Amino acid sequence: MFQVRNFTLNSSRPNVLQTLRKQTTSHNFFNSTRTFISDSSPVVSRPTQQEGWKRFAISAGAIAGTIVVVNGFLNRETRDSLSPAEQSYLHSAFQYTGGGLALTALGARYLFRSGAAFRIMSANPWVVLGVGLVGSIGSMIGVMSTSPENTVLKHGFWLAFNACQAATLSPLFFFSPAILSRAALYTCGVVGSLSYIGATATNDKYLYWGGPLLAGVTVVALSSLAPLALPLGMRGLAITEAISLYGGLAVFSGFVLFDTQKILHNARLVERGVIPRDPMKESISLELDMINIFIRLVQILAMNNNKRK
Repeated sequence: MFQVRNFTLNSSRPNVLQTLRKQTTSHNFFNSTRTFISDSSPVVSRPTQQEGWKRFAISAGAIAGTIVVVNGFLNRETRDSLSPAEQSYLHSAFQYTGGGLALTALGARYLFRSGAAFRIMSANPWVVLGVGLVGSIGSMIGVMSTSPENTVLKHGFWLAFNACQAATLSPLFFFSPAILSRAALYTCGVVGSLSYIGATATNDKYLYWGGPLLAGVTVVALSSLAPLALPLGMRGLAITEAISLYGGLAVFSGFVLFDTQKILHNARLVERGVIPRDPMKESISLELDMINIFIRLVQILAMNNNKRK
């Protein structure tokens, strides 16, 4: 018995040593593999700084060319320079627009980082849509109906409106940052060029677009809701999606012209004392125009990115 046990112990020792050698070899292999992976270049190639600046220059040139073409097509008859009252009112409205968009972007980013965006997407979409619409419409009505003299309440409704927009837009941060940055750049180019055209065009030239633009928004809204109510085939879904994306982009771009001239028209009424000065109320329309343009550009860029893969 002792000899058998001794033989067993002796025979087991080489196995232990061999196992240790294997573990050491495996450990060295994994270390070398880990070092090889970390030292090597990533599989996904990133553009160099020179290529990045080249792409930026191409995008900037495309935006500048678009501005020149659109300005020459829509702004053949220009007006005289803006009066001081018009300049002040227009600048105040755009300051509120920029401030609202900054608050919306920061709020949406915070909700995404905190995980609230994921909970919003995983919740009942109809509840989220209903709460978002009720909150946005209610706070928007509060901003527009509150007197400018009631500063605290008016700014409270304005903050609530931007908070609702942030909660609605927070899931967009699931898209690639490159897509979001390009969409933001294109949105600034589109809105900036159209606002310039609206500000330098003859008075009330685009105020008559209100009726056709309202009809266009109705068509865009119905095309967005059609897949939920009608049994459409693949071709019908593609058509409604194209109307919602590209038709909505055209309609809200037209609204930028309309809202810019409406601000200048109201500025002249304010100067004559017909209506009170309320640039915050004017900024809501421009902010909604920019948000809708941005959303559609994000969707279009994401679709084009998926087709390239």
